[in-house]
Amino acid sequence: MKLSIAIAVLMLVFAAHTEAQEAEKTIEERFTTFGNQMKELTDDLTVKTKDMFEKIVDSEFATKTKNWFTEQFDKMKAKVDETFPKQ
Repeated sequence: MKLSIAIAVLMLVFAAHTEAQEAEKTIEERFTTFGNQMKELTDDLTVKTKDMFEKIVDSEFATKTKNWFTEQFDKMKAKVDETFPKQ
């Protein structure tokens, strides 16, 4: 009776140990998972950064600043052309 109980317990321990080993990831699987997570993160950051730059470029402040610089450049160009006319 003790022998059959001991064998049954050993079989249960062996089965639990085998299942535990299958559930544990190998280093290769962990690196693959890590690589996939990094790819998803960088893709997400790329999209967010692109959206942020598009919002900045299309913002009212950026548009007004660009227009102001264009106007100032045109004024300077007209002043230089006035001062130093082309012959």
